[in-house]
Amino acid sequence: MTNEIQSDRRFIDMKNEKKIIKNEHFGIARKIVSNMTSESWETIPHAVVSYEPEVTELLKVMKEINKDATPETKITLNTIMLRILVEGIKACPVINSHINFNRKLVRGEVKTFEEIDISMPMILKTGEMMTINMHNMHNKTMSEMRDAIADSAKRANNSDMNEVMFEVSMDNTIQGLKKGKIAQTVCRLIGSKTGKHKVKTLGGQAKKDYYSIPEKERLTKHDIEQGTITISNLGSVCRNWNGICTILEIIPPQVCAIAIGATQLVPIAETDGTVRTGYKLPLTIAFDHRALDMGDLTPFINKLNEIFANPEIIKEWV
Repeated sequence: MTNEIQSDRRFIDMKNEKKIIKNEHFGIARKIVSNMTSESWETIPHAVVSYEPEVTELLKVMKEINKDATPETKITLNTIMLRILVEGIKACPVINSHINFNRKLVRGEVKTFEEIDISMPMILKTGEMMTINMHNMHNKTMSEMRDAIADSAKRANNSDMNEVMFEVSMDNTIQGLKKGKIAQTVCRLIGSKTGKHKVKTLGGQAKKDYYSIPEKERLTKHDIEQGTITISNLGSVCRNWNGICTILEIIPPQVCAIAIGATQLVPIAETDGTVRTGYKLPLTIAFDHRALDMGDLTPFINKLNEIFANPEIIKEWV
């Protein structure tokens, strides 16, 4: 009877087996993303709010700015929103911080930075997603932001992502070793250097040729190191998206992440009860509840309200 039961189970397992169309082991980029996002959800108490400003007049001003622009000199909505968000961050610097918290000892500190280095996910021509650190965005005009983003995209497309990510991974491993994380270091080395999951990087002449490319023409670990805050333009990834981002991860040790959605034509009720159509742009703001409370975001929201109510101001930022 036992043999008959085991035979039946094997028959059921074979019938229920799913056809696998692809089995791909994680590359180094996916390893790093998986590690960082896992740490995010395991350690950070996320609090998330949405903010939906009307951008009807802002879009009109953007059109005026770009009236005589070429494709190379055009100021995109992405660049305008980055500049607006930078103004919000300046008004609310605490969201531009890193946290260090020891739960066992219940000790923590929040370091707030003057420089605004924006970690910005970018889609490369290969279809890969790469988060670039846009350094010193706090003192750039919109034109300078546009040029910096274009330069980063150009250099990213000239770069071998495995090589860049491996540089960052090795640097993180060394820093972990200095902090006494020996077990973590050993596990990472085993995971990246052995078996089917071994990370493939350049070697021999190919490696020499790649590193002979001047650093100003390719990405280095400086370009993808941790920023002070993350801003993701999800609306540029899916332009026909009719909804809002409901949650997003905060990458430690950052304390805040912001997602920009896609513009949406919606009915808008006026204070006199009349209804018209206009454009809104959903934003999602996630913050680390260990470091921030909703009240801490008030200066940020107030500054954005001020800008969206008077969008002509962005002409001064070109």
